[in-house]
Amino acid sequence: MLRIGVDLGGTKIEIAAFGTAGRPLLQRRVATPQGDYRGTVAAIAKLVKEIENELGRRGSVGIGTPGAISAATGTIKNANSTCLNGQPLREDLEALLDREIRLANDANCFALSEARDGAGEGAGIVFGVILGTGVGGGIVIDGRVLTGANAIAGEWGHNPLPPTISASRGTDLSATPDNIPDCYCGRKGCIEAWLSGPALCRDYALTAGSKPGNDPGSDPDNNLHSQPTPNVETIVARAGTGETAAIASLERYEARLAQALAQVINILDPEVIVLGGGLSGIARLYENVPHLWQQHIFSDRIVTRLMPPRHGAASGVRGAAWLWSPENEKNG
Repeated sequence: MLRIGVDLGGTKIEIAAFGTAGRPLLQRRVATPQGDYRGTVAAIAKLVKEIENELGRRGSVGIGTPGAISAATGTIKNANSTCLNGQPLREDLEALLDREIRLANDANCFALSEARDGAGEGAGIVFGVILGTGVGGGIVIDGRVLTGANAIAGEWGHNPLPPTISASRGTDLSATPDNIPDCYCGRKGCIEAWLSGPALCRDYALTAGSKPGNDPGSDPDNNLHSQPTPNVETIVARAGTGETAAIASLERYEARLAQALAQVINILDPEVIVLGGGLSGIARLYENVPHLWQQHIFSDRIVTRLMPPRHGAASGVRGAAWLWSPENEKNG
């Protein structure tokens, strides 16, 4: 059976075709038409048709997308790519491609890929985490994605996170009442607003003495050393050289991540938590966070493992293709 997976992101659309036993056959990537819903739908359909023409056969199509399908309206909700919200994405693609489409949240697709034959292989309960421009989560139980009654299972990124102070590094400037960050969802202090890549950069800018805006994705007044705000990779590199501000920001990030994941463990009690997204490449998280989450977990023994992704950036598109696996036949 030919399975085609599509990972629809805010900046890129990735597609891949898989053959028997998940063997990769073809892969393509194009830029996402920014703010253009119709252009996005057309781009996905074009990629599917091109791959099928090249392989000479039709396949099943699964799509990972930001947000989820509303059970009330059948349209996309909760997508940080806001041009998708309120749009009948699945129906429009089914009409263009003349077949049933299975669509799931991108974090669910990531979790499914890593639970099937990735870092969570063999685990009964896997929580997949996306730490990138946004923060999301997906739950896989016994090989099947958990969608939930409201199609929001795993959306831990929009729970509030109480400010956490890094005692070893003094006052947490980013956690003062005037600096509780706004989230794109309209609330303040969401986990996403504390733990996304832009949020880490914001925290570092404040620690180092600049004055970024309240939106963790913006920094209009930052003139730190007359240079743009460093990205995540630069902050990690500076921490590696012993820079105090970078180390303090990463310590606070680890404390917040530990507190947020402890809430998941207390409710879901997964065997494995797999990190994905751009921040999953920060090696120190996998050693430091499990030590920190112990104080927040209601158990005398904690066996939950925090793991990097086995399939890296490819997990999203792989998981989308596996929406058509037998274990997920009722998931579309």
